[in-house]
Parts: sequence; structure tokens; C-alpha cells
Amino acid sequence: MTTQVAAQDRGDGDPTRAHTGSRATRGLGLVVLAGLVALVLLAFFAAPPDDEQGDAVRLIFIHVPSAILTYVAFFTTAAGSAMWLWKRSSWWDITAHAAAEIGVMFCALTLFTGSIWGRPTWNTYWDWGDVRLVTTLILFLLMVGYLVVRSSGGDDPAVSTRAAIVGLLAAINIPIVNRSVEWWFDRTLHQKASLTDGKLEDLTLFTLVFGLVVGLLFFVWAMIHRFRVGWLEHQARAEDLDEALEARRSEAAAAGSSASGGEA
Repeated sequence: MTTQVAAQDRGDGDPTRAHTGSRATRGLGLVVLAGLVALVLLAFFAAPPDDEQGDAVRLIFIHVPSAILTYVAFFTTAAGSAMWLWKRSSWWDITAHAAAEIGVMFCALTLFTGSIWGRPTWNTYWDWGDVRLVTTLILFLLMVGYLVVRSSGGDDPAVSTRAAIVGLLAAINIPIVNRSVEWWFDRTLHQKASLTDGKLEDLTLFTLVFGLVVGLLFFVWAMIHRFRVGWLEHQARAEDLDEALEARRSEAAAAGSSASGGEA
């Protein structure tokens, strides 16, 4: 493969090896790592327990940022999908795919931490009557379906188009998930938005916002790397296609020469 992304010497004696890292991404990765360490210290040692929920409230520092980053990732997928359908831009298509993979991870973490949090606060891990839980699960399954479509194989533009349609349909569910507590308040156990209900104060609020910032930085770092991997894969497929077409042209030319020689 001739195209390389951020091909730099990593000190292993091979300065030409392609990889997705760069000085900027390594620096960002270190910032994210330091932020995660600081978040753990703040969340589990500095922030006070809740008067009603006790130490269970500490899950808020993972659960809420994960939910918000799920929205960010899937909206990015929707934007990339729309741009692919409009402009047929490979850049946007790869962006949509990268964001979907990261978003599925955040959505799974949201469901997992929410279930754990629900046990001490709701006395159950899951309640099928809770609209927020069910709509979040539907969103997760839709985006898993998006990834399944992406991995189904076939003509690349056709696969991208089918996936883009799924990505846009899934995006319709995002505002439903976000507003479900307000719209169906009599059918949910879920509390209202933690950042806007005004009940968080001082160090608890700071830690939650800090966790969101760290999560956003991680999202940017992961997006850069996943996009670069996707772009390399795209270039490799394009190169393979060019080689296959060139081989077919050569075969056709050879066949034509043979036919001409036979007639002569």
C-alpha cells in the first residue's frame, strides 16, 4: 500500500511503517489518560456521597457523560450519512462509520451503568415499562444494525448508502430518548436531566462536568485514530480495484492481440 497516514519513526528502526499515531494524537492521548486518573480520584474519593443514594450516586460520573457522548457520536453518524447521500463524499462516509463504532461503545456503557445504578435506586436492574430504558435499547440495536450493514460486504457505494439510511433512521430516535422522561414522566423511573435540574452542587457538579470534558477529549482522540484506519482501508480497496481493472485491461489487450494475429 503506497498511501500512509502519519508515517513517522517510532524508534523501532523502521521510519517508513504506516500507523495512525502522530505527535498531536499522542499528546492528546496522554491528556486523556491523565484526565481519566483525575476523574477516578475525584469520583471515588473526593466527591461526597448522596444523602439518599449514598455511594451509588458515583455512577453518575460515568453514566451521564456516556449518555451525552452517545448522542454526540450518533448525531455525527447522522450528519456524515446525510453528507454521503448528498455529496457522495468518502470523507463523510468514513466519519459516519467511525462515529457509529464509538457511539455503540458509549451506548453500551450507558445501558450497563444505568442497569447497575438502577438496582440500588429502583430495586431492579431493568424495567421494561421505563420509556428511557427501552428507547435507549432501541437506539443501541439500531446502531448495531448500522454496523452489521457496514460489514455485510458488496459494492462499497451501495453498502454506504444502505448504512446511511439506517443511520438517519436511528437519529430520529435520539430526541425521543433525550426527552422521554419529560414526555412520559408517568411511565418512567428515570430521573430528569442531572445537568439541568439544578440539584447538583459544588464538587459533584464539577466532577460531572470534568468527566464530560474528559469523555469528549477521548471521543476526539478515538475518532482521529478510527478515521485514519478507515481512510487507509478505503485507499487500499481503491488501489486493489485499480490493480484489478488494470489486469483486466491487460487481459483484454492480450486477447485482442491474439485474435488479430490469428486472423492474419
